[in-house]
Amino acid sequence: MKGKRFGIRKGGNTQSLFLCALIILFSAMPAFAFDFLGPVVTPFKDPLRANPDVLDSGATLPGDAKPAACPANKDFNTPLSLTDAVDVALCNNPQIRAAWAAIKVQAGAVGEARAAYLPTLSGTTNLMANRTIYPGSRAAATSTEGRTLYATLGWRLFDFGGRDANRRSANNMLVSAIAHHNAALQKTLADVIQAYFDAHTAKANLEAKEANESIAKSTFETAQRKETRGAVARSDTLQAATALAKATLEKNRAAGYYRRSLAVLVYAMGIPAQTKLTLSQDIRDKDTVNPGELDEWLKIAAERHPAIIAAKARWESSRQKITAVRSEGLPTIDINANYYENGYPGQGLSSVRSQVGTVGIFISFPLFEGFSRTYKIRGAEAQAEQRVAELKDTEHNTLMEVVKAHADTASSLQNLKASENLLNAAVESQDTSKRKYDKGAADILEVLNTQSALADAQQERIRSLAEWRSARLRLLANVGMMGKDAVEK
Repeated sequence: MKGKRFGIRKGGNTQSLFLCALIILFSAMPAFAFDFLGPVVTPFKDPLRANPDVLDSGATLPGDAKPAACPANKDFNTPLSLTDAVDVALCNNPQIRAAWAAIKVQAGAVGEARAAYLPTLSGTTNLMANRTIYPGSRAAATSTEGRTLYATLGWRLFDFGGRDANRRSANNMLVSAIAHHNAALQKTLADVIQAYFDAHTAKANLEAKEANESIAKSTFETAQRKETRGAVARSDTLQAATALAKATLEKNRAAGYYRRSLAVLVYAMGIPAQTKLTLSQDIRDKDTVNPGELDEWLKIAAERHPAIIAAKARWESSRQKITAVRSEGLPTIDINANYYENGYPGQGLSSVRSQVGTVGIFISFPLFEGFSRTYKIRGAEAQAEQRVAELKDTEHNTLMEVVKAHADTASSLQNLKASENLLNAAVESQDTSKRKYDKGAADILEVLNTQSALADAQQERIRSLAEWRSARLRLLANVGMMGKDAVEK
């Protein structure tokens, strides 16, 4: 270590005292003071530009022009649309808020890593009074009053790449935090849209059961009139009554399932459980085109899925940590400058006024750490291996879900057309048998059979629509393309 004392002299230095006092004042200033002072000191809130752009612009979903405005003001006395449900859920979900806070935490870590390249300056000033008494002596006691001032400047010049590795590691963890937030957005969006579709499916099922009950009631009334005229036997009326009772039972069950699906939707949106919802008209799928080639979806998922992006960033961060841990056991070079006025730290007030300045270059050689450095490096390397395994597992699971969702989407798309044909045929058959029964050309069994076939066809149609919506939703979510514009098609 080399040092040089560059000045000892008597007298005060008002400018240096004012400068150090100003530094201490800004260092001790609370965070709310920066907000109060406004644009004068706004750069101090993020002087190293560590905050990512997403913190200023707000997170957006794929395909959306701007983020959802929070809080989402929704009047639940009016019908709830899909867009309203999504906006409310994105504003209320606690996982999204936690992931957003994690971005801020990692941005702070990036700022710390960048700050390591800058010098540090600290200053201390004390107001002191020294009184010396000489017991057993006639000498008079002496008193000295004044102030001391200490200032230290430190700057690391070289550290074998440790700061660079820490900075790159922090940057990758910030990328991971942003990707994790995007994954939370995707999951919340998928959950609320699935709940919304399920509620609409339950609503459609309830409406179908109500229609079946109405048909069964009409058949029962017709059978009663014919029995009164003596045109049919009592057995026809009893069979029609049985079919009506069954239709009423199925309607009641459908009503219970619909109420439960609304409760699930309320929970997914993060609103009070007692909130009453009214759904908008049933969603009609506008986009029922072929899902396309599987290879394209797999490629998109590998490039854009936030879970894969986050896993890659964590792996890269762990690789940089190995360099950072290894560099901590290597020499470092620092420059230090110190200024002392009227004394030194830990000592009393000097009897004479003085100013002392020192400048030195320090080279630190870590010689022996009890082999702890060896095990720290091994731990960092093992963590990197763990991150590689996590990345492979994430890629495998994500792409496997894409394969299954793509197959389900192609299959459900084919079922849509078949279920539509089945429903049209069942409606026509039921209408024909009803007219024939009214004219006495068919018996009650034919009417009840066609009525049961119509109920089954309606159920298959509703199921096919639900499977198509769910499969398309999972396909978009599994490739990281889930956005409000996409799911509304």
